Amino acid sequence: MQPPAGRKSLHFGMVIVGLPYSFKGMMTVDEVVGGSPYGATTIANGDGSRQPSVAELAGARYQGELVARTATKLFG
Repeated sequence: MQPPAGRKSLHFGMVIVGLPYSFKGMMTVDEVVGGSPYGATTIANGDGSRQPSVAELAGARYQGELVARTATKLFG
């Protein structure tokens, strides 16, 4: 059995910077919200009738800032 492609990349030194549980926006039960520990996501309709929510956009910004901070720590 072949390992998933992501695991092969990890073997070569790839760093995964996901959306941590410290981002409380994905823990809400008040609305349907995308997002997982692997990263920011959105739940959308194929016809474009549902756009990313405020919480989903905040999660993407949070993860983007985390990626930038991690890259700075790794590469200066």
